[in-house]
Amino acid sequence: MSQQQALMNWSGGKDSALALYHSLLSGRWNITTLLTNVNEQYSRVSMHGVRTELMEAQADRLGIPLRFMRLSGNVSMAEYNVQMQITLQELQQQGITHSIFGDIFLEDLRLYRETQLQRVNLIGEFPLWKRNTTELIHEFVDLGFRAVLVCINEKQLSSEFIGRELDLDLLKDLPKNVDPCGENGEYHSFVYDGPVFSSPVLFTKGEVVRRMYTSSDNTDQSDAKWDIGFWYQDLLLQA
Repeated sequence: MSQQQALMNWSGGKDSALALYHSLLSGRWNITTLLTNVNEQYSRVSMHGVRTELMEAQADRLGIPLRFMRLSGNVSMAEYNVQMQITLQELQQQGITHSIFGDIFLEDLRLYRETQLQRVNLIGEFPLWKRNTTELIHEFVDLGFRAVLVCINEKQLSSEFIGRELDLDLLKDLPKNVDPCGENGEYHSFVYDGPVFSSPVLFTKGEVVRRMYTSSDNTDQSDAKWDIGFWYQDLLLQA
C-alpha cells in the first residue's frame, strides 16, 4: 500500500501524540510536517503557552520537521483563517494531501476544520474520532506516554492540578463534570516521552502563572460577554 503525504496538526499534547501514534501505526501516511500555531511575540504555543524550544525538542525526538504558523497575540478569527489558508496552500503545493487532527468528539470543530481544508483541496483525518475518552487516557498511559498538565481552565479545575503528571491517579481525581481527555478545554498537556519519541524531552518546571481573559479580549467583537481564568505551568528545556 502506497503512503499518502500528510501533515500532523501538532499541539504537543496527549491527543495529538496519540493521533500521531495511530497514524504512524496504520502505515497509511508519510507524515512530513508537524504544524503548530505560536504567539509570535512570546514564542510560545498559542493554545497553552509552552515555549517553542520544547516543541522543537519534541520534533527532534519524533524525527519529523516542525513548522510554526506565527500569529500575533490579538489575531482575529478572520485573520487566523487567512493565515491558515496561506499556510495550507503552501503545504498542499509541496504534495501534502491530508491533514491529521487529534479531535475526539466536538462536531462543530470538526466541521470548521473540514470546511477550511476543502478550500485548499486537503482531506481531514481524525484517528481518535468518537473513541471513549476514558479508554483513550488508559491507552495513553498503558502505551508508555508521559505528559504534564501545562494549562487548566479554572472554571473547571482548581489550580492544584497545574503541573501534575497525566496519569491514572490524575484521572481518579478529576471532577465528574470534566472530560477525562479535557476535550472541552478543561486542560492542556505537554507530552515529554512515549513510544514515538527516540528519547525523553528533559525539562524543569518554572513559575506558575494565572491569566484572566475577558470579552474585551475578543477581537471579533461578538456580542457574547465572558471572562475566564487560566493557570499556566512554565516548562524550561534542559540542555
